[in-house]
Amino acid sequence: MRIGDLDLLPMSDGTFVARPAYFTRGPVPDPPPAPFGRDGVAWLPIGCFLIRTGDRVVLVDAGLGPAWDDLPDGMALVGGQLPAALLAGGTRPEDVTDVVCTHLHADHVGWLFDRDGRTVFPAATLWFGAADGAHFIDEDGGGEMADHVRAGFRGGATDAKPVDGDHTVAPGVDIVATPGHTPGHLAVVVSDGGDRAILVGDAITCPVQLAEPTWHSFGDVDPEQAGRSRELLWAELARPGTVGTGAHFPELRFGRVAGHAGGHAGGRVWSA
Repeated sequence: MRIGDLDLLPMSDGTFVARPAYFTRGPVPDPPPAPFGRDGVAWLPIGCFLIRTGDRVVLVDAGLGPAWDDLPDGMALVGGQLPAALLAGGTRPEDVTDVVCTHLHADHVGWLFDRDGRTVFPAATLWFGAADGAHFIDEDGGGEMADHVRAGFRGGATDAKPVDGDHTVAPGVDIVATPGHTPGHLAVVVSDGGDRAILVGDAITCPVQLAEPTWHSFGDVDPEQAGRSRELLWAELARPGTVGTGAHFPELRFGRVAGHAGGHAGGRVWSA
């Protein structure tokens, strides 16, 4: 899609097989809400995004990598498709000038380093939240990062730029702090003229959370803070000229928040 004069290309590294148990241990409507089918399964993407702005090529998130990660309750992450998606979009790894990781969970960093800890994007500056660096790289982050990825970070195999708070990465590409899902989670704002798109990472896992505001991600490090960040993002996504999507939004479709106060979920609905 186009944001003003900027190119923004969604792509997927693979599939997140999700169930309502990812969001809640409470009762689930029968049938479950979209995007879950009658069998209670949603086939969601492992999303990444390529932004072309001037002479910069910015990749937002780096997928799971060539891996299969079984999760509780019959859920799974299956990656491996990002290199093919990049080539299909006319981009080689050496063309990428910047990689922004919304956060450092395994399904967002899998293609940063190969199994020997060598960088996959040799010309890229790597941006991530400083608090995520402390949690996942300096500590073990609850086992959420593969050993070879941590080794790549610790070995200085790339030009790393941990940031604390908001920052401009490239013309029209800004990162803003949205902590909670992880300590240093970032959203990415792509803007040009009056057009704006927000890439929310996993700060919002799925639009169903607008209709089900008590549904958290079981990956949230700080659920209360994550809830506050979600509410701020919902408000931003209701602003004129603003659309957004997340790494696991169905089909990586962009949408916005529509509606007004009162009624179900405050009268707000997700409009894709």
